Amino acid sequence: MSELAHRNLELKAEYESIELVHANLKALEAKCSGNLCQVDTYFNVPKGRLKLREVKGYGGTLVYYERPDSAGSRYSRYQLCDIENHTTFKQMMSDVLGVKVVVEKNRELWFYGNTRIHLDKVLNLGEFIELETVIRDQSEAEALAEHNHVKDTLHISAANLIPVSYSDLLLGSVLKTDLETESRDHTFSNCEKP
Repeated sequence: MSELAHRNLELKAEYESIELVHANLKALEAKCSGNLCQVDTYFNVPKGRLKLREVKGYGGTLVYYERPDSAGSRYSRYQLCDIENHTTFKQMMSDVLGVKVVVEKNRELWFYGNTRIHLDKVLNLGEFIELETVIRDQSEAEALAEHNHVKDTLHISAANLIPVSYSDLLLGSVLKTDLETESRDHTFSNCEKP
């Protein structure tokens, strides 16, 4: 894995009851930051993953990341770049690299310490919880301890862990032609209002 600017400890899992997740978040004393409507356009690249994240009302961010595909907590290295004219940029990147897949989701965002907790409703996939413990201003051991505390308090079961990204899940479950991917209008039509 190359040396990229930022590092997370990440986990993704399915959950069965939003009510139980919310009760566990309250027990954790996590803070809700609100709801986000996101469209992630993944581009074809020779290694890692490259996506343009568009957030309704906020603009776009280019995200490159490298992360192993394995169930359980795993480290991710990533680099971010804000994109002012994300619509034109997306078209240029689509023309040059080609679109691999598009992921549309509603995200309920929570925070506990350096851990971002995502409750995601992903179009054509379902509902998931993600943990991203950002490793900054603390040691790796401290970040791991915080990550495990959040995971344990939220009762995330090993049986519900997901080893891959939403993009991989979509590619594995929904076979789309290039024409279908290019012609679909990804303009937040499937997002719920907060």
